Amino acid sequence: MVRCFATTTTPTVEAISAVKASIPSASVDTVPHSPELAGLVDHICQLNLIQTAQLVSLLKKRLNLPDIIAAPAMAAAPAQAAAAPVEPVVEKTEFRVTLEKFDPASKAKIIREIKSLLPQLNLVEAKTFVESAPKLIKEKVKKDEAEKLKKTLEDLGATITLD
Repeated sequence: MVRCFATTTTPTVEAISAVKASIPSASVDTVPHSPELAGLVDHICQLNLIQTAQLVSLLKKRLNLPDIIAAPAMAAAPAQAAAAPVEPVVEKTEFRVTLEKFDPASKAKIIREIKSLLPQLNLVEAKTFVESAPKLIKEKVKKDEAEKLKKTLEDLGATITLD
């Protein structure tokens, strides 16, 4: 199978020789073909990657081919990847720290820690807060602070989620 993609540069003699050397002995050049096929191959070679991916997709539909084919699928994967826009991976920087549940044996320690984390609460309000879990402790917390809070509260016997 001969693969070709349109590029803005002209291939060198060495590159052409390397491609010809990689083609098996029963290459395209030795197999008789019609001028129609030669024109079709030339036209396909002028397609960009997105157009090539669309061509592959249309041929799959028209010929009722499965999506998973060993070698051709691997060759078409870069073209299909080029067709879809790549979204950058955005790392989350702000988290919500939520008390999901707690160990009843360590309830008093967790209440004291919640009271120190939320100074606007008195002791009774902190107790009610803990007993009404799941409950949001803090919002828009930086990653390192959120992980520190989670570790502290989990060491006391609470179950904390970050989202």
